[in-house]
Amino acid sequence: MRNFKWIFLLIILLSPGILFLQNMADLKISVKDTDDSSRIILESSKSLSTSVEKSGSYLMVRIRADLPYKIQRRSFNSRYIESLGWSHGAGFYTLNIKTALAKFSFVSSTLKAPNRLIIDIMPEGAGEREKGEIIVESSRDAYSDSNKVDINQGIKTIIIDPGHGGLEVGAIGKFGTLEKEITLDISRKLKEIIERNLAYRVILTRDNDFDVSLENRAAKANNNRAFVFISIHANGFFRKEARGSETYFLNLNATDEEARRLAYLENNSSELNTVEGENEDDIKMILWDMAQAAYLTQSSQLAELIQNELNTLLGTLNRGVKQAPFKVLTGVACPAVLVEVAFISNPDEERKLMKSEFQNKIALAVYRGLANFLKLNIQK
Repeated sequence: MRNFKWIFLLIILLSPGILFLQNMADLKISVKDTDDSSRIILESSKSLSTSVEKSGSYLMVRIRADLPYKIQRRSFNSRYIESLGWSHGAGFYTLNIKTALAKFSFVSSTLKAPNRLIIDIMPEGAGEREKGEIIVESSRDAYSDSNKVDINQGIKTIIIDPGHGGLEVGAIGKFGTLEKEITLDISRKLKEIIERNLAYRVILTRDNDFDVSLENRAAKANNNRAFVFISIHANGFFRKEARGSETYFLNLNATDEEARRLAYLENNSSELNTVEGENEDDIKMILWDMAQAAYLTQSSQLAELIQNELNTLLGTLNRGVKQAPFKVLTGVACPAVLVEVAFISNPDEERKLMKSEFQNKIALAVYRGLANFLKLNIQK
């Protein structure tokens, strides 16, 4: 009888979690290229109620959600789709599809058994497909080398990566400031300064509030043959007195325990699920490290130059140049750094980060470090 009571009590304690899991719907997203288009497939465990709207180079899919979704997705390489970002509100989710096309057309169709929304994106005027006509069979491997983005090779590209976004808010300050908003503000300012002063093409891995996976951030740099990759973040720590800026470059062995902790938090911050096995991830880490290995000396140099400018312009505590296994850096085949501009968990620094003037100073400091790096590394 005593054992039965314990079992009954355990069931009661666990039942809220069980009910919550039972009340979640699965939503799987995949991307692959067909002969004439790039295809997005959303497959759900419940019926789909959606609307699709075109806006510039974006396609926005609004999904009604009576229940929360457990989202699963695979990394992808597509010639017409650059990235997928997620945001959500009360009763709905929004999928933001960033295309690689200035002008495009699309067709979409909702299917049953299983519940699917299929969207084909293609260059405007391509093909003779009628509205609503979806060709279900495809013949092209979505991961073939032929799907890489073709870019203008005469202009070098700088990739600015605003950390987090969409469902991933990042660190949160005492006054409610979100890291994802600060990083986007600073990245936009940095992009503007670079474009105003240097003859470089500057691309943001996200230019709005949506999620971009760590893999796709690196893929965006590589597909555009980036010359430099700079990831912008705001630090968070349980000790509120922690302050200052620090700049990282890749090393699988972290400089110290704090750097290891930070890399772990950044690498595992996503609320989305990937569907790749642990062994495959381990192999990827090794391959990614090899991709970045050729640029570690330059990455170290870039990190030092940026950190020096941050110390000079901001007057914040110099926490130095550090090394850590940041996943966002491992896949990038160019000099790459991650900049923790200040501690959003420190109330004093959070107040500064909220001000446009301080954000401009950060952007200018990063720009000066970058400009010094380019002077040393561009062949004249």
